[in-house]
Amino acid sequence: MAKVCYSCNKGPNFGNARSHSLRATRRRWNPNLQKIRIQEGTSVRREYVCTSCLKAFKVQKAAPSVRYTEGATA
Repeated sequence: MAKVCYSCNKGPNFGNARSHSLRATRRRWNPNLQKIRIQEGTSVRREYVCTSCLKAFKVQKAAPSVRYTEGATA
């Protein structure tokens, strides 16, 4: 699975981790992705969206699905 945001296509950044002696080892910074249900037109899909897009309301979250059990009274 590619670690890419569905809305803004934000992906991982690469660079060096620097120790106290300035020794460099390769590392990556992943975006904070959350798997959420989004409303796209009339359909509902599960996609990975970064938290900055969620806070900025760049995607429409789907309404929670209501499950009814037989014989249950409300």
